[in-house]
Amino acid sequence: MKIRKDDYQEVLEYLTNKRWEGEEFVAFLNDDLPASKEELYTFSTEYDAREFCYEMSTEIDFYNFLSIRSAYRAMQEAAEDSKLMIERDGIIDVSLMVAVRYERLEREQLNNNQNSKVMNQKNFEYLRDQVKYTGFGEGLENDLKQKIQEGNPEFKLAYETKYGNDTVNATLNFSQSKQSDMYFFNSYQVNVQKENAAETMDQTFYINKGNNITLKEAYNLMEGRSVNKDLTNKEGQVYNAWVQMDFKQSDDNGNFKLKHYHQNYGYDLEAVLSKHPIRELSNEEYKANLMNSLKKGNLQSATFQINGADHKQYIEANPQFKTISIYDSSMQRVDNRRSKKEQQSEGEGQSVKQDGKKEKQTPAEDDGPEMPKASNKKKKRQSIS
Repeated sequence: MKIRKDDYQEVLEYLTNKRWEGEEFVAFLNDDLPASKEELYTFSTEYDAREFCYEMSTEIDFYNFLSIRSAYRAMQEAAEDSKLMIERDGIIDVSLMVAVRYERLEREQLNNNQNSKVMNQKNFEYLRDQVKYTGFGEGLENDLKQKIQEGNPEFKLAYETKYGNDTVNATLNFSQSKQSDMYFFNSYQVNVQKENAAETMDQTFYINKGNNITLKEAYNLMEGRSVNKDLTNKEGQVYNAWVQMDFKQSDDNGNFKLKHYHQNYGYDLEAVLSKHPIRELSNEEYKANLMNSLKKGNLQSATFQINGADHKQYIEANPQFKTISIYDSSMQRVDNRRSKKEQQSEGEGQSVKQDGKKEKQTPAEDDGPEMPKASNKKKKRQSIS
């Protein structure tokens, strides 16, 4: 954390007041440019500070955080003893002052290797959390730490799981920054093997700030279902959209493109569900769980009340035609269950009959219909630069 010498007293008072207000950590852009008071972000817990830094960091910009108590104590001591002030061309390096104060209090010096270990540990913690929250759990933690310690420019991690009867293999791609020793989680490639099917499907998903797709969401997209996400555009503005894989178009790397149905498209999932006699809709908690599951792209079981009897069926969101797709207990498409209002809302919905061609699928909770085939097109593997 670097600040202007002219802002020293103002920043010191700001951090002191924030500490009294219960804030414990201050985050900042870790580069050579000085930060103003408005560019310092305070948090009450280390977790919140770490999550902020993880969300804001890119391959170029790296955010870091300090203990507010350590920062203002180092600054206060330097204000009383100018020898402790670390200044160059009118810029005060508070982070370095904190580090020097720590060394002095601990009566030990950290050599370059130890500094490297500290940085590697922080980098590992960021990546560990990133991998976890992208849907790969905590099982890769030891392999991740070992790969970072090896120090190679690039490395990969392998992960395997099952959704229903489908086998899902993923390869996580990491590379080292050209500006520092920091590693970044760049992308992951997913391979889906359907039960008793000879062909497999591959797709690469990229790790983008604010636009990450989790592993389960990736699987659901590859199954042809839609996922609802809060996304961030290039200007940093957040918007909501349904995302669906376009199996008719692929990019230069062999990946299927993604179609986006923005909030202005007019798909109202709650209104669509209300047209059906779904028992779970009568309970607010069950209704919320049902909608959340559908927004994640899951094929979700629901109880339809028909002629006074309960029937277990499966539903999935269908934003393209502003409806839901319904399957019976044998995973056969139920076209005749739709209301007239739904059919009218589809407009040119005759094409949806193609989806209604009865095709046997494996019934499994939160599992999807048969995956569209990739028409024997070879998929190119993505190389990480």
